[in-house]
This record gives sequence, C-alpha cells and structure tokens, in this order.
Amino acid sequence: MEYKEIRFEQDIETFLLSPAGGYQKGDLKKYDKDRAMDMETLISFVKTTQPKEWDRFERMTVSDVEKKFFKAINDAIDNFGLIHVLRHGFKYRGIDFKAAYFKPESELNMRLWDLYNENVLHVTRQFRYSTQNNNSVDMVLSLNGIPIVALELKNQITGQSIDNSKTQYMFDRDPKETVFHFNKRILVYFGVDLYNVVMTTKLDGKNTYFLPFDQGSNGAGVNGGKGNPQNPEGYATAYLWEKVLQKDSLLDIIHRFIHLQVKEVKTEKAGKEKIEKKKTLIFPRYHQLDVVKKLVSDVKVSGSGKNYLIQHSAGSGKSNSIAWTSYRLASLHNEDNKSIFASVIIVTDRKVLDDQLQDTISSFDHQPGLVDTIGEGKTSKDLRDAINDGKRIIVTTLQKFPVIYQEIDANKGRNFAIIVDEAHSSQTGQSAMKLKTALADTEEALREYAEIEGKAEDELLDEEDKLIQEIITHGKHKNLSFFAFTATPKEKTLEMFGTEAQDGSFHPFHVYSMRQAIEEGFILDVLKNYMTYRTCFRIAKNTPENPEVPVSLAAKTVKRFESLHPHNLQQKTAIIIEHFRDITKNKINGRAKAMVVTASRLHAVRYYHEFKRYIEKMEYTDVDILVAFSGIVKDGETDYTETAINMSKDGNSIGEKQLPEAFHDDFNMLIVAEKYQTGFDEPLLHSMFIDKKLKGVKAVQTLSRLNRIHPGKNDTFILDFVNTTEEIQEAFEPFYEETSLKEEIDVNQIYVSQHKLRDYQLYNDDDVEKFVKINFKPGNQTAVDLGKMTSLLKPVVDRYNDLNANDKYMFRRTIRDFNKWYTYITQITRMFDVALHKEFTFTSYFSRLIPATEMEKLNLDEKLKLEFYKLEQTFKGDITLNPNSPPLDNVPTFVPGEKEDEKRDLLEEIIKKINQRFEGMFNDSDRVIVEALYNKILKNDKNLAKQARRNDSEVFERSIFPKTFERAAQESYSESMKSFSKLFEDKAFYNTVMEVIAREAYKNLRTQKHN
Repeated sequence: MEYKEIRFEQDIETFLLSPAGGYQKGDLKKYDKDRAMDMETLISFVKTTQPKEWDRFERMTVSDVEKKFFKAINDAIDNFGLIHVLRHGFKYRGIDFKAAYFKPESELNMRLWDLYNENVLHVTRQFRYSTQNNNSVDMVLSLNGIPIVALELKNQITGQSIDNSKTQYMFDRDPKETVFHFNKRILVYFGVDLYNVVMTTKLDGKNTYFLPFDQGSNGAGVNGGKGNPQNPEGYATAYLWEKVLQKDSLLDIIHRFIHLQVKEVKTEKAGKEKIEKKKTLIFPRYHQLDVVKKLVSDVKVSGSGKNYLIQHSAGSGKSNSIAWTSYRLASLHNEDNKSIFASVIIVTDRKVLDDQLQDTISSFDHQPGLVDTIGEGKTSKDLRDAINDGKRIIVTTLQKFPVIYQEIDANKGRNFAIIVDEAHSSQTGQSAMKLKTALADTEEALREYAEIEGKAEDELLDEEDKLIQEIITHGKHKNLSFFAFTATPKEKTLEMFGTEAQDGSFHPFHVYSMRQAIEEGFILDVLKNYMTYRTCFRIAKNTPENPEVPVSLAAKTVKRFESLHPHNLQQKTAIIIEHFRDITKNKINGRAKAMVVTASRLHAVRYYHEFKRYIEKMEYTDVDILVAFSGIVKDGETDYTETAINMSKDGNSIGEKQLPEAFHDDFNMLIVAEKYQTGFDEPLLHSMFIDKKLKGVKAVQTLSRLNRIHPGKNDTFILDFVNTTEEIQEAFEPFYEETSLKEEIDVNQIYVSQHKLRDYQLYNDDDVEKFVKINFKPGNQTAVDLGKMTSLLKPVVDRYNDLNANDKYMFRRTIRDFNKWYTYITQITRMFDVALHKEFTFTSYFSRLIPATEMEKLNLDEKLKLEFYKLEQTFKGDITLNPNSPPLDNVPTFVPGEKEDEKRDLLEEIIKKINQRFEGMFNDSDRVIVEALYNKILKNDKNLAKQARRNDSEVFERSIFPKTFERAAQESYSESMKSFSKLFEDKAFYNTVMEVIAREAYKNLRTQKHN
C-alpha cells in the first residue's frame, strides 16, 4: 500500500477529475507566474461564452490583445476585488465581460445553463507559483484560469498534520506573492490531513488566523463535539473535496456565500486617530454551509408549510447564517420553475443583523431594494406596503404586526418564509398570533371547518364572519414556513418549530452545539476561570418599634437594604475594580473590557457613582466606565438618565445608539441593568462581574456575551457575587449539546383551566355570548360598541371585587394562564372550538379590567442598620458541564398551584432568621470598634453637625471627616490598644470603617434639630 502524502494528493485529484468532481487537469506550462493567471484558459472561456464582446475588444485594441485584456481584468480586480469581478464581471471601454457564469435559479432560460456549463475548473498538483523560488502548493484549484483555492495536504502516517500545514502557510508562503494577495487571486486556503481540515481567507505571516472546518464528531448538523466521524467509504476528510470543492458546490459558494465584510476601525498612529477600513473575506464555516444547503434542499422537496428549528451556539455566526438563508429562500424555485416564497420576512430586534444582512446580500446581488428594513423611522404601514408589494426580503420587528394585521392583502397563492432571530417566548404571544393572521392563507382551514360543520364556506362566513376568520388562522398553514434560529431553545420553541420524532419527542432540524463550538475554538468557554463570592452580613433593628410584617416581603426588603447599602457597594466596587486592574486590563494586548451586571436600574446608578468615587480616591487613570439602563431612575431627589450620565472623553453626551461604539473605542467597563445582556456582540469583552440572580436561559445568554473569539483573546473571567456554581451549571447544561423536548403538550389541559375559571362563578355562557355578539358583529365599530362591551363586563368585575384577597389572587393567576396557554396552543394546533374561542375573547378583555392589586409597601430603611459585613471567596476554578442532558419536560397542567398563606412575623424575628445564615462569621471586636468610634465622634465633635449641614456629602466625607476620624481613632487606640490595634494594622479595614461611619454620621447629623 502506498501511504505517503503523494498518494493522498493523487486520491483527491482522482475524485476531482471524475465526472462527479467536474474538474479538468491543470497545466502549469500555461500558468503565468508574473500575472498569477492562466491567460490562455481565461481568454478561451471569454471567446466561447462572449464571442461578440471579444470581437469588439479585438477590433478596439488591434495589438497586444492579451496584454490589454489582462490589464483590464487585473485593474478591475485591484479596484473591486476578485470576488466582485467573478460575480459581476468587469468593463472595458463600454464592453461588459464576465469572468464566470453561475447556475440560474430556474430552467426557463437554457442559454444561461449552457453558459454555466462552459466554466472551466482546473486542479493542479504541486503548483509552482513563484518567480523567486521553486516553492509549490500541494494543490490549487482554478476557475477559468484564475487560481481561487489552495490546499496544503498532510499525512499523519508520515508524521505530519494540519499543524504543519498552518506553519507552512504562515512562514513558507509569502503574502507579497501575487497569487496570495488578499481577494486578488486565491480566496481560501485549506490545511488538510487524514482527519481534520482548517481554513483561512488571508495569509498574514505569523498572524494568519485559521478556523477549523470540520463537520463535528458525529457528522454535520447533529449532536457531537469537534472532529469528523469515521468514513466507511474513504477518508474522514473526503467531505471537503466531495461536497465543498466539487464543481457545482464551489461555484455556488462563490456565487452565494463568500462575503467581503468591511468594518471601520479606529487606529492611533503617532498620537493621531485615524479611521481605517478593515476588510475580511467571510468563507462559510462548515456548519453554516451545511445548514443553508440542507434547509434549501428540504424546502425544495417539502415546499411551503414546514417549520425548522436551528440550534446554533451563541457566537457561531448566526447573523451570517440568517443572511445566507434569507437570500437563498428569496430566490428559490420549485420543479415548475416558480418562486416558492413571495417574500422572506426576518423577525428580529437586532440592528446588527439589519446592517449585516444589507451588506451581505448587496455583495451577492446588486438589485436595489432587494432588502427592505422596517426599522427606525419607518412605521407599521411601511411593513404593510412591503408585504403587499411583494418585497423579496423584509426585516422587521414582531411588534409591528398587531397594528396592520387586518390590512394585508389576501394571501391566496402567496407563500411566506418567516425567519425568526432568537426564537423564544415572544413567538408564543399575541403579536405572533397577529403575524400569522396577517400572512396565513386560510382557504384550506375554512374548507376543513366547513366540512366539520356540514355547511358551505360562504354560509359560514355570512353567519359569523369575524369569529370564523379568527378561528381559521389557528394552527399551522401551508403557505407559512418558519425558520427559527436560537442557541437556547425552550420547551415552547421546540414544540412550535422543532421536528417531531417517531417517539413523540421534538428535536432541532440542525444543531451546532455549544460543546462543538467550544471544542473547535469558534467560541470560548465562559465557565472556565469562574470565581464566586459569598456575601455575609448581619442586620440589626435600628428602632424601638417591632412591627408585625409579611415574612417574604420583609425578607426581600432586608436583602435589598443590604444590597444597596453603601458599605456593600463600596466593598464590591473595590473588589471589581482591583480584579479588573489585576486581571482584565492586561488581557487582549491591553484592550480587554468588562461588564458589570446589576440587579436593578437603581443598583446600576449607585454602582456608577461608587465606581467614580473609588477611581478618584485611588487616582486611577486606566479605568473608564459607562452605564446602561432604560428610562429615568429616581434616587432620592435626583433623576438620572443614561444619556445624562455618560460623557465622552471630550465632554459630550453619549447617546443610547452611540454607546456600543463608544464602549468599543474609548471605555473599558460597562455597568448594565437588563440592557446588553442579550444580542450584544463585543469581541473585546473579556470579564464579567455579576451582582444579580440569573436563571436558565437568561444566565446562558448573559454569560455568553463573553464567548466571542478575537486575536489575542485566549480566555475569559467571571466573578459572581450572587449565584452558586451549582446554579450556573444547572442553567447551562440543557443547552451544552442538543436540546430536545420529551413530548408534546397536553392541549386538553386548556379545558381544565377553563373549568377552574368557571368555578369562581363570576360569569356564565350568557355573559360570554352577549359580549362576543358585539365584539364579532358585522360591519365597522360604532361609537357605542366599546361602551356596551365594558358595561356588560361591569357586573363581572364587581363580582370579582367581592372575592376575598386569596381568591382574587388565584383568579388573576388562573385567567392569566388560561389566556397565555390558549394563545400558545392555537398556534400549534387548530381546534375549531368556537365556544372556547369565544370564552378566550371574553377573558382577554375581562382580564384587562381587573383592578391591579395594590402591593403592600414596606420601607424599612430607617428601621435597619448593617452591623457586620463580610465578603469571602467561595470558589475559584472551572465549572464543568456534563453532556447528555435529559430532554426538557412540558408543563403538566395549565392550572396554577395554590398560593401559600402569607405569614407575618415580628420584624426582629425576621431579622434574626436572616442573620442565622451567617452565624459565627463575625468577630465581636469588629462591632466594638465601629460602635465605639461612631458614638465617640458624634458625642465629642460639636462642630461636625454644622459642617454636615453646610457641605454636600462628598466634601464632608473626603475633606472634613477624615481628620475627625483620625483624631478619634488615635484617642481610642491610646485608651485600649488591644481593641483598636486592628484599625492601624489593616489599612483597608481603617478606610472601610471610616467610610461607613462618615456616611452614617453625615445622614444623622443633617437631620438633627439645631439651634
């Protein structure tokens, strides 16, 4: 058996030269090393496919025809890039030339097919490319004489692997050689061995960045890790030449996938800021290529009406996958050469996707207006017009559909592909129902219902037109195909969009798992370098009163008091900033950034001010912070907004839309409250400091902000003050590999929920019928209709108000769950239950009229004081995820559980129980120090109260109080060296005690009565 590299090379060539491969054998004698092109093949292709243009060119040039033709195409490549010239051709003095032809969408024009078949693809082994030396690339693939793909082949049997091919590309292939110029000749470079494939689109010496191009350990699109499966028919890496580089496939990739991404980046040279355009050639990763091809193939066979769930890990390039999918679906034809979809509608809330989609598709297709983005500055009416006008690709938000769902033209014969970006619970609510109502072709559903009722379709519509129109929009429709992309599918997402297996379980159509993405190096493992802290504290009652209060509410209030206490924020601020300066600041070549995740908007504002104070006190110049929160936050007498707080380096306000760019360019820490925890893509984000309880999908989405790869970014860091390692592990494990659903939901539980509602005897069938008679009456709404409906509901609301507090609470939960689950189940099935739909219509209105329960308010701030406080590190290391997480379970019932009786207890007892968790954590001498100093200062310094009233807190705490504190501390030390020695042995303890007492003293002294 021959086993050397030359045999590997020969076997690949054998396939490519076969009819299945579609290549011809290349001849190096025809290759011009100076021009990095086979002009003989290129000119032959042009003469064959464009004879009139060539004749005109020859008549125009007379002499040096080949030289001038080379200059024409080479100038175009230099100006616009090779990928543009291959797709769109080039011009010479008014003559349009094509460098390649691509497969037409339909068979209506056979001339285009003939031109496509004239493309010549060559495979050339030991491709000697240089005029300077005798170096050669193992294999080069050329299109019509232009080299476009390079392969360096390695063989483990002879002691080499893809690592050797990487080294060869980095150090033995000079990027200055014409054939290696970025986007001028070779477009993609593969390193291939017997088991693995890597690729890059740009040679950049030692900085060349390679991406794995493997299928996954179990094959493409299924659950697994890195690598490739065993191939019983040949090489494990044969998919590269058999499926990717095969003639039709490679031409399709050039036509519809490769994308030149251009981003503006700020650079600084010699102290001057400069904006440069960074160009990246995006070649699809294998999982992206695979999912688009499999989706297109399935739609061609199945037609419209099927749903697809794509579970692709965060950071794996979903935006590009969506762009490629939408472009392919928009131009997809069936066997009858007719477009399958009238429009592709992308439902998203991400501006990043809007911009990327526009740029990506415009690089494929220069048709103006192919993509219509209904974003800022556009209204729901613009969406209506785009759908009615049949725009090919429409990008919008889900929230625009409820406004215009009744204004969309009849959809008979019109199919829609709906791509859902980050499919979650929003797809199961009222807005999603209105989307279906707007787009569904209900003719088939109406026919089915008429058969059940034994009536003619026209007769049904005449009787209860509006009611029937709503009912027949339920369930799935043959003219609607949903393509849902998410990294973290929930139960509803799986049942609504997933594929049902023979055993009744639901699975994604295509999987690129978190595990595979991490193992392949596409994303970083954010659970490496995880650190947790435990906050220990003791609260004391600061009042002689001992009121009886609700236990759960009081416990939350005490915890909030502790979490917002200045001492807590001071301690955590110090830890965060010092960790940032010790760990984060030095990462990614000094460019790393951090995010601080807070529990509320007020926490975010308080943290921001505490950060500023600490930075100023420590005189740090290397920490620059921004804060992100929505709306207005009131703290005491002051109102704060994000825009008013955030200031650029030159003193200008940073707008909400400018914040991501400002953070990327000029700041390195971002404090957030809800915002930027999902959909935020900042590759320089390295560290996260968490002071918020995170659960389930929210935990995965938040922490995944760190996982983006970037040159020089080798790891991440998380410091968590609130969540345990077990809680984070539990949140991540369902989404580490493929997420599945055990079984479908029990739709009949809706009747149990309906029965539970009726048990309260607030309304009956007669109430429902009277109400829906007005709601669904023929014709337009009159001036009295709404009044009549609300008048009918008034007695029902009165009966609700007569219920006791517990029954009110349970009824509200029951009606909320009934409405929520009915909305969901009618999207997955068509029940044709008129009575149930009438009740849902009634309860939807009724639930809005139920008075909101006044939440009991409890303000304990003046009744509590923080006696002891301690932060201790509890974990440092990696959180390991277990594969093979069990399937998710559907909810067993739509009826809420009974409410537990609200217990009440004396405040002192509640505080005692809270403090018991940290029994034995504190030293009584700590208490002695703080209390003794506090009492000494307030008792002995009579002038301090005047200073507190005359100055703001900052001046008081920083300029006035330190001297008073120092004097009192020294006096106390001289009186009792044993008790107060800790103050002078631990500088951090000294500063902390001083800051705590200063805050408390300032607050108390300002409120004291004065003469």
